[in-house]
Amino acid sequence: MRAWEHYEHTADIGIRGYGSTLEEAFEAVALGLFDVMVDVRKVEARECREVEVEEEDLEALLYSFLEELLVLHDMEGLVFGDVRVKIEKTENGYRLKAKACGEPLDYEKHEPKEEVKAITYHDMRIEKLPDGRWMAQFVPDL
Repeated sequence: MRAWEHYEHTADIGIRGYGSTLEEAFEAVALGLFDVMVDVRKVEARECREVEVEEEDLEALLYSFLEELLVLHDMEGLVFGDVRVKIEKTENGYRLKAKACGEPLDYEKHEPKEEVKAITYHDMRIEKLPDGRWMAQFVPDL
């Protein structure tokens, strides 16, 4: 069960992703990121890219993962509507492997909204909620 929401945050917009697993929360926050930029419901899975990052803690892992997706958007003009994540604990922290599927940005089809300039650690939180679900959130630089 992946879900995301945007929340108000002073001058920006926050992105919060939920999942029954940590991986699903990361997937949801990534979809929420792209939903700030375009209507992700209109993005078809025509092209896929693999992403792999390793970091010492979960916040750095989330940052690096989202940054890789944003780089793919900036360099290749891709928007993603489906993301699948696997996270494993390593000797030095965590390793994330993801498959992100989408297509080149089409201004008419995808209805662009905001431009995300950068991923930030601002208001970043990753936690297991009392109901057992995972939540990941942050505020991007728009």
